[in-house]
Amino acid sequence: MFVDNVKIYIKAGDGGNGAIAFHREKYVSHGGPSGGDGGHGGNIVFRVDKGTNTLLAFRYKHKFIAANGGNGKSEKFHGATADDLIISVPEGTLIKDAVTGKIIHDMTENGGADYVCCKGGRGGWGNRHFATPTRQIPMFAKNGTKGEEKEVILELKMLADVGLIGYPSVGKSSILSCISAAKPKIADYHFTTLSPNLGVVSTGAESGFVAADIPGLIEGASEGLGLGHAFLRHVDRCRLLLHVVDISCFEGRDPVEDIKLINTELEKYSPALALRPQIIVANKCDALDRDHVDIPAFEAYVKELDCELIYVSAATGEGLDELVSLCAERLAELPPMLIYESEYTPEDAYAEKGKETTVRRENDTFIVEGEWLYNLMGQINFDDYESMNYFQKVLRNSGVFDLLESKGCTEGHTVSIYDFEFDYVK
Repeated sequence: MFVDNVKIYIKAGDGGNGAIAFHREKYVSHGGPSGGDGGHGGNIVFRVDKGTNTLLAFRYKHKFIAANGGNGKSEKFHGATADDLIISVPEGTLIKDAVTGKIIHDMTENGGADYVCCKGGRGGWGNRHFATPTRQIPMFAKNGTKGEEKEVILELKMLADVGLIGYPSVGKSSILSCISAAKPKIADYHFTTLSPNLGVVSTGAESGFVAADIPGLIEGASEGLGLGHAFLRHVDRCRLLLHVVDISCFEGRDPVEDIKLINTELEKYSPALALRPQIIVANKCDALDRDHVDIPAFEAYVKELDCELIYVSAATGEGLDELVSLCAERLAELPPMLIYESEYTPEDAYAEKGKETTVRRENDTFIVEGEWLYNLMGQINFDDYESMNYFQKVLRNSGVFDLLESKGCTEGHTVSIYDFEFDYVK
């Protein structure tokens, strides 16, 4: 089964708590504080597995939780730092925020390097950090912070230089099987191919390109008809499109109309995709009856599109070598494969957290609390202008200011967030 879109929940490990302990040994009855720090929680790390091309591993498992850091111990022993949780995904996977739909990371960026999506919580300080000349017996320590968590959508967009598009049964799979080592299912009925197939096409020496057979494009594919809606995303990265038509018109189809309809679906799905360079591949030329097919009209239309045209036959092999050579020449002139830039900002991580926030009033002070806010406070440098701007933007985007105003907070009131106080200014 081919799976290319899943939603999963991921959570990094919590940091361990700092310990409250005092040094004890023979003849030392009142040793100083010796509580160790807690260990850091494990990160959630995505890693490319080049041996897979589907998200099938996520079909039944949707929760991924990293281990927590160990608690600190006496005698200044730190708690253990938890191992990162590695999640393997196919190359070309996009990680999107499930709430906003924004792209967090493209797993092809930086050559498919590991990506830390959720950071583990920091370990809390042991009581030894809180000893001062006037506070020699601190009876408190700091708890570890919570690990980051979020719901993400994994969307696979295959890495292929060339995409074969066209109506069912025009011979896309047959062409792919002839020009590469791929062995897609081939049969004489529509929708034989139920998932994209990849094949590596050799162009001599150690050079070559990757071609993908994209199934199920019919009229209405961009609205979900046929199989095209599910697989159009896999054409997104293709630098060159091979638009395959059945020039024999064996099933009574008009190749000109087929090209128009498929290009219309591409434009509806993505105007940028519709502008991608195309080569019109007239397949089944071995069965072409020129008395029944208006070839001049077909060639005139292709010329009007400003596309190159090549006649091939997957059955006899005619024209396939020329097709491969032509693809290699065009790819050498085209820009590199598309890599999606992140649309996600740190502020977005808190966009939906306002509903987990509580506000209570004590005299003229409004006290704001929430687990996510507790973690946020540990990341803010209140002496830094940029850090304070970030803090203010997070409070606004997460709805904290709206919540304060709904509780009656106006200009001049004092707001307290975990011992940090400020005057509210609208």
